[in-house]
Amino acid sequence: MNDENILTAKILLVEDEESLAKGLEYNLSEEGYQVDIAKDGKQAIEMFDKKNYDMVVLDIMLPYKNGFEVAEHIRNKNPQMPILMLTARTSVDDRVKGLEIGADDYITKPFHLKELLLRIEGMLRRKSWYIKSVSSNPVYQFGKNEINFENLRCKDGKHEFQLTHFEAILMKYLIENKGRIISRKELLENVWNLNPEVETRTVDIFISRLRKYLEDDPSNPLYIKSVRGSGYIFEPGQKD
Repeated sequence: MNDENILTAKILLVEDEESLAKGLEYNLSEEGYQVDIAKDGKQAIEMFDKKNYDMVVLDIMLPYKNGFEVAEHIRNKNPQMPILMLTARTSVDDRVKGLEIGADDYITKPFHLKELLLRIEGMLRRKSWYIKSVSSNPVYQFGKNEINFENLRCKDGKHEFQLTHFEAILMKYLIENKGRIISRKELLENVWNLNPEVETRTVDIFISRLRKYLEDDPSNPLYIKSVRGSGYIFEPGQKD
C-alpha cells in the first residue's frame, strides 16, 4: 500500500446498527474508500478470512461474537492490520482491554464524522509509512531484545511474543528518533494522529506495555525512559 492509493483503501466496517452502518458506508464511499459491511461478529470473521482488507472499523457490541473476539481473530491472522474500534462504552477498562487485545485505536460514540475520517486516513498513512520504513530495516536489536518489524515478533532473550500493529509503529518511531526527547504531544500527533488537547491515556498505556515487553524492570527502565515534564527518550546504548 502506498500514499497514492490510501484513499481507495478497502475497509471492512463491522456495525450491527443498520442506520449507522449505511450512513458510514455512504460517507466512506464518498471519500473514495471501498467498503464492505458485516452486521455481526461471525460474519465479520468470515468476510475477513475470505477477502483482503487494508483496515477494519469495528464496533464492540455485536451479536454472536463481540468486537474483542473479532479483533483477537484478526490479530492472529494479520498482526499488521489496522483496527479502529467504535465503542459506546466510556470506561477506561474497556478501552484498555481493546488496546490489549490488539485494537490500534478507538473512537467513542457518538462521534463527529470528520474526526472519524481523519482518524481513518491517519491510520492508513501510518501503515504506508511503516511498510516503507520496515523495508529498509526489518530487524532491530538492542540489549537482549530483537524486534522483527515484518512479522511483529519480539524476543527478549528468553521469551518470544507478538506486538500489535500500533505497538510496532510506536516502537519504530522511538527507534527512528533515538536519543531525542519526544513529547507526549508529538507522539499523539505523529503516531496516533490525535489532537494533543484531548485527554487520553493512549500514550501511557502503550509505553507501559512496551516496557513490560522490553525492560527487565519496567518500573526502572533502561531503554524507554520518562523525562519528567517533557516526554520520553529511547536510549538503546544502555547496557544491562
